[in-house]
Amino acid sequence: MILSCQNISKAFGDIQILDNVSFHIEDNEKAAIVGINGAGKTTLLRIISGQLEPDQGMAVLSKNKTLGYLAQNNDTDAPLTIYEELMSVKQELIHLESRMRACEENMKSADENSLENLMREYASLTHAFEMKNGYAYKSEITGVLKGLGFCEEEFHKPISQLSGGQKTRVALGRLLLQEPDLIILDEPTNHLDMNSISWLETYLLNYKGAVLIVSHDRYFLDRIATKIIEIDQSRAITFPGSYSDYAVKKEHLRAAALNAYVNQQREIRHQEEVIEKLRSFNREKSIRRAESREKMLNKIERLERPEQTAADMKLTLTPRRPSGKDVLITENLSKAFNGHTLFEEVSFQLKRGEHAAIIGDNGTGKTTLLKILNGLLSPDNGSFRLGTNVEIGYYDQEHHVLHSEKTLFEEISDEYPDLANTEIRNILAAFLFTGDDVFKRIQDLSGGERGRVSLAKLMLSNANFLILDEPTNHLDIMSKEILEDALNSYEGTVLYVSHDRYFINKTAHRILDLTGGRLINYIGNYDYYLEKKETVMAALFPDSPAPSDAPKVSEAKLDWKAKKEEQARIRKKENDLKKCENQISSLEKQLEELQAQMSDPSIGTQAAKLMELAKEQEKINIQLEELYEKWEALAD
Repeated sequence: MILSCQNISKAFGDIQILDNVSFHIEDNEKAAIVGINGAGKTTLLRIISGQLEPDQGMAVLSKNKTLGYLAQNNDTDAPLTIYEELMSVKQELIHLESRMRACEENMKSADENSLENLMREYASLTHAFEMKNGYAYKSEITGVLKGLGFCEEEFHKPISQLSGGQKTRVALGRLLLQEPDLIILDEPTNHLDMNSISWLETYLLNYKGAVLIVSHDRYFLDRIATKIIEIDQSRAITFPGSYSDYAVKKEHLRAAALNAYVNQQREIRHQEEVIEKLRSFNREKSIRRAESREKMLNKIERLERPEQTAADMKLTLTPRRPSGKDVLITENLSKAFNGHTLFEEVSFQLKRGEHAAIIGDNGTGKTTLLKILNGLLSPDNGSFRLGTNVEIGYYDQEHHVLHSEKTLFEEISDEYPDLANTEIRNILAAFLFTGDDVFKRIQDLSGGERGRVSLAKLMLSNANFLILDEPTNHLDIMSKEILEDALNSYEGTVLYVSHDRYFINKTAHRILDLTGGRLINYIGNYDYYLEKKETVMAALFPDSPAPSDAPKVSEAKLDWKAKKEEQARIRKKENDLKKCENQISSLEKQLEELQAQMSDPSIGTQAAKLMELAKEQEKINIQLEELYEKWEALAD
C-alpha cells in the first residue's frame, strides 16, 4: 500500500465537504476520484498532497515514497524557457555528466598515478549515469514535450509568455519527468488535444508508479482507472473496475436505494393513515393503539431520497419546424491568418438529422470553421449555403449570446416568457445552478458558469441546426449525460467541435477530421474513427511515413510540386468516383430495360428468351454489387 486515507473530514463554515472519507491506494495502482462539481474532489487532493489540513483524520504516504501533485491551474512564472524548466528536473544527471566530461579532460594530461584514480572515478560516474538512464534523458524530455503538444520551435519559448493552459502542460511534463512513486493529477486533460490525451493515456498505463486522477473525461478514465472512488454527499464509496463498470454498478445501487426509499415512504404514509383512523374512533383502546404505532413510527430510521441523476432530468430539444433535406453545403472553403494557412478547399455536406463532430489538433482551425459557418468570419476562398428552412442555434466559447447585466433567471425568463418559474429552475438545475445561484448576475459568473448558462439557453431554442463549440467544457459528468441524452433524441442536425471522446462516441454519427489543412470524413462514431484512421490516412497519403514518425506539417508548407501531385491525386479520385456513378447509372438503366422486356406478354411464352434475359439480369446485378462497393470505398 502506498497511500492510506483514514476518516478524513473537512468543512468550510457550516458546509460539510468531506465526512469520514476512507480508502487506500496500492503500489502501481491506477485509481480515479469522481463526483459532481463541488463534491470535494479537489479539496481531498489538496489534503492528500499536504496543501490543506483536514478537520479530522489523516492521509498517510508510505515511508520513503514520493508524491507529485498537479493542480488544475499552474500559473508559474519561472524565468526559464520550456526546455530549461524540464531540464531542471534532471540536475543530478547534468551534474554527473559535467563531472564525467571533467574527468575526460583531466585524463588527457594526468600522470600514471592520478590517471588510475581518475579512471576509477570515471567508471563510478559512468555506472551511476547509466543506472539513472542518463544517456536517454534529453530524448526523454523531447518525447514528453512533443507528447504534450509542444513543437520543437516552442521549446525555447519563455514560460512567462505562455497561456495558462500551456503553463499547466509544462507543469505536467515536469511532474512526469520527476517520476514520483504516486502521481496525483487534477483534471490533467483540460488543456490537451486528442493526440496529447492519447499519449498521456499510454504514458500513465505504462507508468511504474501509482496514479490518482480527478477527471470528467470518461473515455480517459475508462482507459486508465482500475478503481473508482466516488465522493457522494460528503462520503466516499470505492468501486473496483473501470469507469464503465462503476457507472453500471452505481445505477444498480441507486435503483435499489430509490426502491427502498419509495417503499419506506409508502409504509410511512400507510402507518400515518392507520394512526389517524384509530384516533378518529375516539376510544381509549384505539387511542392507545394509535400512540403505540406512532412511537414505533418515530423510531424508524428515515432513508434519504437518492440524489437526482441524468436519468431523472430530461431535456428535450424540439425544432419549431423541420429543415429541408439538405442542411449545409460547403464548397472549397479556405482560411489563413497572418500568412499561416489553417485549411484549404474544405468541402462537405450535412443532411437533415445528421450529428457530425469536427475533431483535430489544437490550432487546426476547427473553431474558425464554425465561425465561418455562423457568419462571424469570412472565408478567404470558397463558399457555403444553408438549405431550406434552416434555423441555426450557435454555442460559442466566448458566450456572446448572454447579457452581462441580467441574472441567470432573467436571462432565461426574458428569452422564454412562456416558461413557468419551476420549469426555468429545473433547466438551470440541470446545468448545476440551484437555490440562490439563479439570482447571480451574468457578469459575476466564471467562464465555465457562463458556458453552462449559454448551453441552457440553447437547449430551449427552436433551432433545427445546432452548431456547438466545445459544449462539454466545464460540465460535470451528470450534466454531460443530460446533454448527451438531449442530443441523441434531437431530430434536427448537429455540427460540433469537441475533444471529449466519450461524448463524441455517444452522440456523433459522423467524424470530420481536420488534419493537414483538409477535412477527412468517417461515417461512424469515435471508436470507428480510431479503427479506420490508419487505413484511410495510408490511402490518402500513400507516400507519407507511418503516423508515429510523421511530422505535423500543414499543406501550406508543402512545396509546389507536392501540392500539384496532391491536387492531381484528388482529381483522379473525383474522376474515378464520377466514372463509377456513370457506370452504375448505365447498368441500372439496362436493368430497367431487361425488367420491362421480361414483363412483356409476347416474351412471356418464350422460355429460351426468358432464360437468356434472366442470365443477363443476374450478370448485371453482380456487376452492380461490385460497383456499389467500389463507390462506397471511393466516397469514404
